[in-house]
Amino acid sequence: MALLTFKGGVHPPDHKELSAGSPIKELEPPEQAVIPLSQHIGAPCSPAVEIGQEVRKGQLIGEPGGFVSAAVHASVSGKVVAMKDILNPMGRMVRSVVVQNDKKEEWAPLQDNPDYMKLSPDELKEKIKNAGIVGMGGATFPTHVKLSPPKEKPIDVVIINGAECEPYLTADHRLMVESPGEVLEGLKILMKVLGVNKGYVGIENNKPDAIEKMREAASSEPHIEIVALEVKYPQGAEKMLIKAITDREVPAGGLPMDVGVVVQNVGTAFAVYEACRYGKPLIERVVTVTGHGIANPSNFRARIGTPIRELIDAAGGFTQDAVKVVLGGPMMGFAVSDLEIPVTKGTSGVLVLSKSEYAPAEKFGPCIRCGRCIDACPMGLMPSMLSILSEKGFYEDTKEYNIFDCFECGTCTYVCPAKRPIVQLIRLAKMLVKR
Repeated sequence: MALLTFKGGVHPPDHKELSAGSPIKELEPPEQAVIPLSQHIGAPCSPAVEIGQEVRKGQLIGEPGGFVSAAVHASVSGKVVAMKDILNPMGRMVRSVVVQNDKKEEWAPLQDNPDYMKLSPDELKEKIKNAGIVGMGGATFPTHVKLSPPKEKPIDVVIINGAECEPYLTADHRLMVESPGEVLEGLKILMKVLGVNKGYVGIENNKPDAIEKMREAASSEPHIEIVALEVKYPQGAEKMLIKAITDREVPAGGLPMDVGVVVQNVGTAFAVYEACRYGKPLIERVVTVTGHGIANPSNFRARIGTPIRELIDAAGGFTQDAVKVVLGGPMMGFAVSDLEIPVTKGTSGVLVLSKSEYAPAEKFGPCIRCGRCIDACPMGLMPSMLSILSEKGFYEDTKEYNIFDCFECGTCTYVCPAKRPIVQLIRLAKMLVKR
């Protein structure tokens, strides 16, 4: 039987073998947690604490700034010693709360609920909202907002995204292997909140152990199906996943809810379970530390606010030929120059590239009209034309070519023989043009 997939895409070397066999290890909490008040798409949080105040682990320190926002909680117990602006990986200054760890690990009061599945959909959604859960695949869209579709757009399918198509990263893979039951419980909670009777978990076929573990866990769940997907980038993009699993096409400019689907990440489903079962807010996540520039590629459960330097040290430090640090994967991640940047809710990986893996930026050539980027684009766009218009400064004209349907996967740049920075030019135009 042919594996499910979508049209377009590419097959970059995935290098998953570096960390796929590394069990998740608990990382020591940081001496000082630097916790940004904006770790999500939407309005930043307002500080809910003051300098000098004692806080406990899991205590609210950032009040959501609106409906499309997500609460922020202390990841360690201790004293608030500063509030400062820090540079995030996207180059923006973000207000952050600095907590000095007192090593006591004292929790704020949590509302444990063994019978969480007996709660109403609204009560479950409120728990998810209070826990500050966001999309943990990198998009960081507040989960409670995704779970609040308008009445005219009924949802009948929930998909858990276990594709993890980005090369090198294995955090979701390890979570499915080690905690399949918790991931499925998270899916069942999401299905109950949305009133849905059909759930899927889509997993790329290069994770046979995860597929096996998830199928074992779902063997008694008639309404949940574990689907094996073709190994292809960007198989894990929402619209590609929906097309592959349900054969529904999200319209241009549309959202998954327009075709009756909600997609959530594996890490998000796990966090949803912990929030509804134990009342635990999102204060930690699994992060892959990998690449040929790292001594011992590993997967860690790290607290939000931990400097990425500490993750690199825990993975044995840099090799002699390490040259570049990237937050996320090589296709959609952001290169960083400051190792004090903290782990946030959206930090799926820390990738350290070696000299052999890293090609410095060259002077790029003109578009040769080969059409490779058009063939590879999973959204069926014309990346060549979008990049040319952006390069020449005709930003408004890019709207005629549906620029906002581009989700910046980088496939076009990967296949371009002229080494043109296509996705960077498209990103520039998206920033400058008005919707």
